Amino acid sequence: MSLVANKCETPNCGKEATLQCPTCLIMGIKGSYFCSQPCFKGFWKEHKIIHLLAQGSNKSSAVAETNGYNPWPRYHFTGKLRPFPQTPMRTVPENIQRPDYADHPRGRALSEEAMRGNSTIKVLDDEEIEAMRVACKLGRECLDEAAKACDVGVTTDELDRLVHEAAIERDCYPSPLNYYNFPASCCTSVNEVICHGIPDTRPLEDGDICNVDVTVYHHGFHGDLNETFFVGNVSEKHKKLVKVTYEALCKAIEIVRPGVKYREIGNVIQKHVQPHGFSVVKSYCGHGIHRLFHTAPNVPHYAKNSAVGVMKAGNSFTIEPMISEGVAKSDQWPDDWTAVTADGLRSAQFEQTLLVTENGCEIMTRRRENNGQPHFMDKM
Repeated sequence: MSLVANKCETPNCGKEATLQCPTCLIMGIKGSYFCSQPCFKGFWKEHKIIHLLAQGSNKSSAVAETNGYNPWPRYHFTGKLRPFPQTPMRTVPENIQRPDYADHPRGRALSEEAMRGNSTIKVLDDEEIEAMRVACKLGRECLDEAAKACDVGVTTDELDRLVHEAAIERDCYPSPLNYYNFPASCCTSVNEVICHGIPDTRPLEDGDICNVDVTVYHHGFHGDLNETFFVGNVSEKHKKLVKVTYEALCKAIEIVRPGVKYREIGNVIQKHVQPHGFSVVKSYCGHGIHRLFHTAPNVPHYAKNSAVGVMKAGNSFTIEPMISEGVAKSDQWPDDWTAVTADGLRSAQFEQTLLVTENGCEIMTRRRENNGQPHFMDKM
């Protein structure tokens, strides 16, 4: 029998189309075909009216309830964001070198656990430094792939797929995968999610902010970074939150050099953030990184902390401030991973992996394009 090709929904296009709106698929709305991502994005504002008519509201919670997905009926959500169904955990080819937790049934990082309680901060030798540079460069390339796709109508699961495939193409294992049973290859933290958001089938909406946190494991070393992206038309107040968060990271990086105490990083960050009316999340911190995903030193981002250690050339660690527009207190979804603001207001984050050098520091995960600026600045 003959098949009639679907036509693009964008007016005056008329091309054959196979791309379907992910929100319509989730909600069971038939049709909604587009020939390409540019057509889909260009007609998004008009198209999404279909969703509003179908659900009676533009809130994510309404979409989830229409889809009949409510994994925690007794949990009181702090904000508007709701979980959506997740796709199965992705696989990594056996020929790619894997960290010790990759195949552990509970995802335990036994090598990290053996070092807990040891506050000694490793000084990397020249060979280890070069291996870290490679891992960090590859991690940056994977995050940049997610940045290209982060837009209205794209699901965080799709971002996870892109990061996963980019890592494998570069002979890397995506470090978050099965780390203490984390079910995805990167973290995607939307709006009020502070960190550790699990990618799912929720399409990103106009005005969202979305953090993508990528770590890759390449030939025995981890490279870790994240950025917060604008999705569509973001409000000025949320643009300011993202901008101030990035500035706080930059100011903290400026003081990194031999002889500086790790606890000073939090003083610099809070000093910059507080006058803007934002708060520093205290529940999570930066960390040492090299052969181990997380190790000494701990790097708090708030003032008057009691972090142990003094920077030495050859130390490798992350700074990754999480800044909230409301209270600093956090809550956690019952998935045991997704950290959210206690008041449901938004949070932003940026992260770089740094190497302390003889005269300062090297940003090993820096962006190689646009003078190293983060992606959100391309849209300011």
